[in-house]
Amino acid sequence: MMRVGVVAALVVAGCGMRPAENRAIADSKVGQARQGGVTLSVADGLATVRELAPGTLVLWGNAPAFTARIDVGAQAPSDWLVTVRNAMPDAVLVAEEEGGAPLAQEALPQALPTVKVWRVALRAGTKARLSVAPPDSESHEPFRFLALADVQEALPRVGDIYARMRRDDAARFILFAGDLTESGTRDELTEFQERLEAGSRIPLYATLGNHETFTRDAAEYHALVGRGSQSFVFKGVRFSVVDSSNGTLDPGVEEQLEGWLAASRDGTHVVAMHVPPQDPVGLRGGGFANRGEAAGLVGKMARAGVDLTLYGHIHSYYSFANAGIPAFISGGGGAIPETFDGVGRHYLSVDVSADDGLQQAALVRVD
Repeated sequence: MMRVGVVAALVVAGCGMRPAENRAIADSKVGQARQGGVTLSVADGLATVRELAPGTLVLWGNAPAFTARIDVGAQAPSDWLVTVRNAMPDAVLVAEEEGGAPLAQEALPQALPTVKVWRVALRAGTKARLSVAPPDSESHEPFRFLALADVQEALPRVGDIYARMRRDDAARFILFAGDLTESGTRDELTEFQERLEAGSRIPLYATLGNHETFTRDAAEYHALVGRGSQSFVFKGVRFSVVDSSNGTLDPGVEEQLEGWLAASRDGTHVVAMHVPPQDPVGLRGGGFANRGEAAGLVGKMARAGVDLTLYGHIHSYYSFANAGIPAFISGGGGAIPETFDGVGRHYLSVDVSADDGLQQAALVRVD
């Protein structure tokens, strides 16, 4: 009886934690930092804090535009270097005090197009707002982004993909649907980011995949890249990425997604996640673990008028429909490919508009 009781207790304890609950909690802490009397908060967690020290702030952006609020302690220095890595090449900084008074700043030249550095005067004992965005971030002209997923063990060869992408001058950023690396270690993610900065002229905004969870349940991803689930608006188009790396959505994440769906019901909305709710090849089982949950999610997105869904996880290319929503799997980042599919490494070139929705999604082959 003692042994049965222990087993029962373990089962009950195990049922108390949802598969992705810890990651959903970790998401809420991204972009928050406090050090030396200085408190920083990035709105909606759209950038992760890589360093906060007296006179130094380093952020890794995970969206084209974001705002950070900083509470400058009484003993803090007035001369600050603000660095944003993974920034839009044409990003500018608007720095102002809480009341709206502009703060003195100077942009410093950098060798890498996606690294931006500014010298900013922050007065001790005050609160300030730092907004980073390209000048056209709120306009509604059509634009292009690129969609990619599943680099994994092919990280040493990812430069070939960036070289092909550089030939497209119209592309504004890369939307990455998970599995940046093989195991999600700090060294792997650092290498991914270094290769990105060295090889790409545009930034990459990501959600995590199941491979990122292999190391400390994606703790390194949260520290170095950002949230697994988030939403941002660029040029009137909403982009929402959600953490489906367990083949399910955490209830807290699904609730967030419902809010984003409601916010863009009358506008253009792109939704991306790593594991697709439904595998277009029914015999393989590369989608959600629960078909009822998958059908419910797809129906929810369809009723909200989502314009495009993007997925990874399956290392090939598929074009299909989710309850009438154009859907693409683009797992061509170089991970072990689907046998005999004849696709090879690839990505998508996607043209969208705030007013006209999806205009085109084209396959671009690298190999």
